[in-house]
Amino acid sequence: MKRVSFFLFLTFILTACSSALPPTSQPTTAPEPETPAKKSDLPELGAAPELTNTTWLNVAAPLRLANLRGQVVLIDMWTFG
Repeated sequence: MKRVSFFLFLTFILTACSSALPPTSQPTTAPEPETPAKKSDLPELGAAPELTNTTWLNVAAPLRLANLRGQVVLIDMWTFG
């Protein structure tokens, strides 16, 4: 009896899932092309200048932009006052 109930339950689930799927005989539409990103109104100032600090906190050696290339870097500048 348990096997029959399980078989009926499994048949019901598979039937419900297969009817919920979209038909595969219809061609799918191509995605809409993306619109180009809006260019910023800010001026292009070129590459960032090299960091020339001699004092750094929490690092073993002075940081250089060339060593940080390809990484995401947040520079938080402040002074002791």
